Amino acid sequence: MAVTHTDPATKPSKAQPKATPKKSAAGSALGADLGLSSDDLLEMYRLVALSRAVDERMWVLNRAGRIPFVISGQGHEGAQVGITWALEKGKDWIAPFYRSIATCLTFGMSPRDIMTAQYATASDPSSGGRQMPGHYGSHEHNLVSVSSPVATQLLHAVGLALAAKIRKTGQVALTVMGEGSSNQGDVHEGLNFAAIHKLPFIFVVENNGYAISVPLARQVAGSSVAHRAAGYDIPGVTVDGTDVLACYAAARDAVGRARAGDGPSLIEAKVTRLTAHSSDDQQTKYRSEEELAAEKANDPVPKFRAQLADAGILTDEAEERIKASIVADVDDATDYAESQPDPQPSTAMKWVFAEDWPSEAPPPWGLGE
Repeated sequence: MAVTHTDPATKPSKAQPKATPKKSAAGSALGADLGLSSDDLLEMYRLVALSRAVDERMWVLNRAGRIPFVISGQGHEGAQVGITWALEKGKDWIAPFYRSIATCLTFGMSPRDIMTAQYATASDPSSGGRQMPGHYGSHEHNLVSVSSPVATQLLHAVGLALAAKIRKTGQVALTVMGEGSSNQGDVHEGLNFAAIHKLPFIFVVENNGYAISVPLARQVAGSSVAHRAAGYDIPGVTVDGTDVLACYAAARDAVGRARAGDGPSLIEAKVTRLTAHSSDDQQTKYRSEEELAAEKANDPVPKFRAQLADAGILTDEAEERIKASIVADVDDATDYAESQPDPQPSTAMKWVFAEDWPSEAPPPWGLGE
């Protein structure tokens, strides 16, 4: 399977110094067995680090009273970048969830796009200021607008997969949610349908151990979401969500299976939630100091940084260049969002009802005018 990421806006600069990757015990450079080049790995690292920086800026803006609400992806970035990298931008589809900052950035959205969604500006590509913060989407990048009722995005993605199969487009549809959302009835209905019809669909569960404040043992029987795949006769795999390359490998296999017509897969990525559920939550009420301190050891950002540095791929010069570009991107996104106008109140009803009917005349019941 070819993994194509050819957007020049996201490729590392040609001027970036080339490192000489260290060889593994098997004699191959890091990522070579997965078909990933050093440039691929550096770009994946940039996206992981950029997502963290955008997320951290959102919290600063929230605490400063500039944006109303943050629902964070800190601790999820490695899984999101690794899994999304296996899809083909501009072709495949993703129905994200509210923590999918790194997913959306990897699939083509910009830091400006993410920040204007937080500010709900008129220029916000997710909804023109009509969605609550964290509800990302982009028609341009095949990212389906997030639906507030959790797990309904699975039905949307399965519908996209059905359309892809009927139209023979070769597209794959992926959706993602937390393990708490995976307990909804929509998941059973969608997975059962996708399995029966062998749809090109991938279900990703980012299991961070908490459904807001409810721990895993009180929300998922048996503690593994991946085990549920057996009930639909589809592959289910649990992967370390802090291991970017392991997540990529799992997604690559699932994408290959979907494109070959072999049906859906379920990937459970075990991640950590480094922040509270949202800016309106206080996780110290239900998580001990010892637990929170231990979770920091599972942070995917320093883990991936160290992995690339040990392999000789992320040099000091390359890291400094990436850091500088991230600071510039986050500052630019913040300044841009701050400068954008709010939506006009007169447009509040626009796109609520259909305005342009596909036929020559509207249906007999009209528009209620």
